[in-house]
Amino acid sequence: MQPCEWQYDGRSRRRSFAHTSAPNPVMCIERTIREQVRRCRSLWRCCCTQTTGSQIVEFAVSLPLLAAVIIGITDFSSAFNLKFKLSNAAHEGARFASTQSTTDLSDTPPASIAAIRDVVNSYLVGDRVNTCGLASATPTNSGLIWTYTANTGCPGTFTLTIDRGNTFVTGGVTVEATRVSVSYPFQWRFSKVIRVLIPGAVYAGVSYLSNAS
Repeated sequence: MQPCEWQYDGRSRRRSFAHTSAPNPVMCIERTIREQVRRCRSLWRCCCTQTTGSQIVEFAVSLPLLAAVIIGITDFSSAFNLKFKLSNAAHEGARFASTQSTTDLSDTPPASIAAIRDVVNSYLVGDRVNTCGLASATPTNSGLIWTYTANTGCPGTFTLTIDRGNTFVTGGVTVEATRVSVSYPFQWRFSKVIRVLIPGAVYAGVSYLSNAS
């Protein structure tokens, strides 16, 4: 490599490098330093004008919040949808119960009670709701109230209550009818996401949705 030195250009009034036959280490070192400074400036301008890094940081910060919002929306939508299905199932069970005789209520268990259970179970299965093994559950009895409980494959206990001695007053007349109640465990996914945003936050993992007709 040929040695170098500074040379003054009279027309442009700038100094430039020129190769000479005599070695000039000082000028070569100065030239090398200036080239490195120029290169660092170019790299700095490139980094300052690039927004990819800041976009990645912004995305990483906003991702947990975005996930919480999306999962929260889907969770609450699923809960409302399930509650609507449970309401319809209880209504179908009560409607069917109104057509059933009460002469078999002394049997263990009464065929009419099992038939009401089957109607509620079939309706929920048709709506793609896990009935937690309700179809094979055995009821407990207290007076004219029969209660089914099932928890197979569910985060809690699904409870179906059939009250064949429910009374209410309308127009001054006491009417005896059948009341069908359901209580279903709903698993929240939002409870897992909220702990990412707020460590130590307490949020119910399972809630019971109830309806009666």
